[in-house]
Amino acid sequence: MDARLNYSAGPTAGKVLKSVMATGKAVRDSSLPPAAQELVALRVSQINGCAGCLDMHTKEAAAAGETAVRLNLVAAWREATVFTDAERAALELAEEGTRVADAAGGVSDEVWANAAKHYDEEQLTALVILVSFMNMVNRLNVITRQPAGNYRAGQFH
Repeated sequence: MDARLNYSAGPTAGKVLKSVMATGKAVRDSSLPPAAQELVALRVSQINGCAGCLDMHTKEAAAAGETAVRLNLVAAWREATVFTDAERAALELAEEGTRVADAAGGVSDEVWANAAKHYDEEQLTALVILVSFMNMVNRLNVITRQPAGNYRAGQFH
């Protein structure tokens, strides 16, 4: 499969992607726990069908020591017993934040309050930015049919 666009070929994409990569680094460097970051990135990418991001984040999570069981159960996190209450709150916020058109009211007060029980304001900020960031990157990849499968852990760090 060939991508519809080569993001590294044009000056506009180069300028924008430099900022995009800086945003990703800022979130990675935040106090939001790395495991929660990867789980949220995976769940948002699953919902949006972004193969490139699924490739990247499963490999990054595995390289960081995440277990295959947890990675395989992200799609069914509600029924899985392998996630902490904090991770479950982050995953629920990620789902409602990704499905804003489906949820009619966006992120509910209950979901927000649950996330706020587990994360401080700085971590919540990083979580909201991460959900928004992943939705943007997913759309960039899905619209242009970016291929997946060749990502190497650490490639963009």
